[in-house]
Amino acid sequence: MGAQICSQADAEAPREALRFHATAMGAQVRLDVQRRTARRRATFHDGIVFSQRPVRRGERVALRVLCHEHGWFGGLRVGFTRLDPARLSAPSLPPFVCPDLEQQSPTWAAMLPNGCALAGDVVHFWVNCQGRLFAQVNAGPWLLLRKGVLMDAPLWAVMDVYGTTKAIELLDEAMDPTASAFSTTMPWILSDETLPEPKATAREDCAICFHQAANTCLVPCGHTHFCSSCALRVFKDTAKCPLCRWEIKAVAPAWGLPLWALETASQCR
Repeated sequence: MGAQICSQADAEAPREALRFHATAMGAQVRLDVQRRTARRRATFHDGIVFSQRPVRRGERVALRVLCHEHGWFGGLRVGFTRLDPARLSAPSLPPFVCPDLEQQSPTWAAMLPNGCALAGDVVHFWVNCQGRLFAQVNAGPWLLLRKGVLMDAPLWAVMDVYGTTKAIELLDEAMDPTASAFSTTMPWILSDETLPEPKATAREDCAICFHQAANTCLVPCGHTHFCSSCALRVFKDTAKCPLCRWEIKAVAPAWGLPLWALETASQCR
């Protein structure tokens, strides 16, 4: 990829506020002068951006969704990478962080549940000491997005301004309206129970059984063409999306809050 993984000697990071890296970005991304705002110009991909420095252990990355664009499915992806953007050749960036950048490098990222990051929403994401990637939208519950993040080298924040997410803004702590409002809500647990039908007028039939409504979202690929019964069966049997063959990490509803397992605050500290 024309990139190098940063060594442990580079672990010391200045304590300036997080900004987007000035040159390592997707082909469709434009930054403002302060490098706090990243906007995708066209299409739905090529929106990868990085922090300009490694995140500190336990540091929460905070951003606000500025613009939501209809007509696409799926939105903001967030995570962390060992790739040092200062050593990254921008033209070599793939169009998607999931699954492309994850497959090409030590990167851990995931899509936020559909409908959970709309214009005006504040999103936090971070890695705990057990290498678990969490996100929180506004003052909602903590969402466990990924496990197994390796913590023995510096990590940069990586975001994909993808699909319905058109523009994002990095927030300083002083600008963050929810900085002290982290929720300790009890977790939602993945179960075999059939999901309730969404309140919507249009219905898409499940692409597997052609009987039940398609009401789930496969994480992280984001495909939503399956009912809860078929999606959970595929998750248990093969854990591969029938459409793109990408590994299924969890099954979420295609609306509202996620079904994947979350952790209580006492388990995450």
